[in-house]
Amino acid sequence: KEAEKARKGTKPVNNQHWENKRTHITLFILSKDELQESEFVLHPVWFDTESQTATEKKRREASKESPEHGWVDSHVTRLDDGDVPAQDVQQGNLSAGRTVLAMDCEMCKTKEDGMALTRISLVGWDGDVVMDELVKPDYLITDYLTPFSGITAEKLDPVTTTLVDIQKRLLQLLTPRTILVGHSLESDLKALKLTHPFIVDTSILYQHPRGPPLKSSLKWLAQKYLNREIQKGHGTLGHDSVEDSRACLDLVKMKCEKGPEWGTSASSTETIFKRLSRTSQAGSAPVADGGQGKTGAIVDHGSPEKNFGHMATFSIGCNTDAEVVEGVKRAVLGDPDGATISGGGVDFTWARMRELEALRGWSNNHRYDVIQMDHVLEGNGTPEPSSSELAAKVASTVSHICDVRALLPPCTLLVVYTGTGDPRNLARLQQMQRTFKREYKVKKWDELSVKWTDTEEQAMKKACKTARQGLGFVTIT
Repeated sequence: KEAEKARKGTKPVNNQHWENKRTHITLFILSKDELQESEFVLHPVWFDTESQTATEKKRREASKESPEHGWVDSHVTRLDDGDVPAQDVQQGNLSAGRTVLAMDCEMCKTKEDGMALTRISLVGWDGDVVMDELVKPDYLITDYLTPFSGITAEKLDPVTTTLVDIQKRLLQLLTPRTILVGHSLESDLKALKLTHPFIVDTSILYQHPRGPPLKSSLKWLAQKYLNREIQKGHGTLGHDSVEDSRACLDLVKMKCEKGPEWGTSASSTETIFKRLSRTSQAGSAPVADGGQGKTGAIVDHGSPEKNFGHMATFSIGCNTDAEVVEGVKRAVLGDPDGATISGGGVDFTWARMRELEALRGWSNNHRYDVIQMDHVLEGNGTPEPSSSELAAKVASTVSHICDVRALLPPCTLLVVYTGTGDPRNLARLQQMQRTFKREYKVKKWDELSVKWTDTEEQAMKKACKTARQGLGFVTIT
C-alpha cells in the first residue's frame, strides 16, 4: 500500500472483477470513416467506383500525397483479399491467421519537407524485432528533435538508408493479410509516405476519458493498462521506437484478450445494455440465481457490432433508413420464424437513421474534404442541398419515424432525438487548428497556410455551442 501511495503518474486500472471476452484483432481494424476522421491518407482499395477513385486521386495530387510526390500504396487490390478462411485459422488464435506488425517511427525537421523519417521499428506478433533502421532524410535537417526522437547528427552521419529503401522493404512486408498496429499511425504513415488499408490504432482503440477528438498518449496508456513505464528519456534522451512498438502490440493483445469494452468507459461504468442484462425478466428468477436478464438491440448503418453494438444482445447492420425501420421491426417484434430474435422481441432498442444527416453533410465524411481555409469562418463550406431535396429527405425521415411508431406495441416508450446540431463548422475549425499546430512546429509565422488567433478560437467556441444543440421528443404508444 505504501508503494502504491508513493507511485507517481497514472494509477493502473483495476481489472479484478473484469470478465474476459476474447476477440479477434480483425474486429479492431479501422473502418473507412474512422481512418478519414483521424486524417489517414486512404489506400485506393477503399474507393469502389471510378468517380470516387478519380476524386481521391485529384485530392491526393492537390495535397502532395500522390506517387509523383513520393507516396506508395501497399499491394492490396481488394479488401476481402485480407480474409483468412476459417478452416485455416487455428482455434483460439487472436490474430485470426493474419500477420500483425507493430510500428513506431521517429522524425526530425527538415527545411523543405517538414517532418521527415529518421528511424523506423517494426515488431511481430511474438514481440521480436522485424525491422529497426535509421533513415537519412533527403533534405537538410534543421532540428533533430533529439529530446524526443533520440536521433543525433552523429547517429545519422554514417547512414545511407533512404526513405525509398524503406518503402521498398515495407511493400514486401505489407501483404493483403498484414495488419499494421501503432499509436497515432497517421503521423508515421505520412512520414513514410505510404498507405495501407488494414490499421489498428491504439490511440483510437483506447478512448480518451473525455472522448474524441482527444487522444491519450502511449505513455499514459502503458502506465494505466500495462503497468509499464516507457519513454523515460522523453525530453532528454528521446524515445525508443522498439519499446513503443512493443507497448502498442501489448495494448492490442490485451484488448483482444479482454474484449471490445476494455479501455472504454464501459470498463469503468455500466452501459444500459449491461444494466438490462442483470435485470431479470418479469416472472423470472433473479439473474444471480440463473434467471433470464432483459435484452437489447442496436440497429444502425454500417457494422454497429464494431462499436457499441457489441454490448447489445443483438446488433443489426443496415445500408438505408428503410432497412433501419425493418431492423427495428425485427428487434421489437422478433423474427417471424424466431430464428435469431425470438417472438416478442427485445426489451430495449436503439436505432439511428442517417440519410438526412448524410444529405446535409453532417456525417464524418465531411471531415475528409479538401478544406477551403479562406471560407471556414464565413460559412459551413459545404454546399447545401436544394430546398426540394431537403424537403423530400425530411419527409422521408418523418415517414420512417411514423412507420416505427406504427409498429410499436401498446405502452411502449418512444424517444426521438436529433443527437447534435450542425457540426460542420466545428469540424472544419478543428481541422484548421490541427493544420496550424502541425505547421507551427516547422514553419515561420509568415509561411503558415493558416493562422490561429483569438478570432478563430472564438469562432470555434460558437461552433461548438451550435453543434451541441439538439431536439428530443418523448411519447408513449
